[in-house]
Amino acid sequence: VQLVESGGGVVQIGGSLSLTCEASGVTGPGSFMGWFRQAPGKQREFVGTMRWSGGSAYYVDSVNGRFTITVNSVNKTAYLQMDVIRPEDAAIYYCAASSETWILPKRNPRDFDSWGQGTQVAVFL
Repeated sequence: VQLVESGGGVVQIGGSLSLTCEASGVTGPGSFMGWFRQAPGKQREFVGTMRWSGGSAYYVDSVNGRFTITVNSVNKTAYLQMDVIRPEDAAIYYCAASSETWILPKRNPRDFDSWGQGTQVAVFL
């Protein structure tokens, strides 16, 4: 699976930003995609996940209610809508995909075997 993120940029606190993840080579309709982020000096952090086929999304508590993941299951494009952005949301955001089909969603980066190059999100006052 190849993943390409786009949409990063500079956003004001309280503002919104939308990230896009274009995937190719996804073969398992029940497989999951995930959004992760990594701030300088910190470990890669789970943001949210959803099946490529759609359905429910699962989020880390810190973004629940502010971020929304959607998926276009036809062209395998995932989106991360980020609203009410906070300073702590600044990071490089990565799209990830798993080649396996899980019954339940997973949050550990090690469970995802394909990654995009990342897109930077910077936050200012």
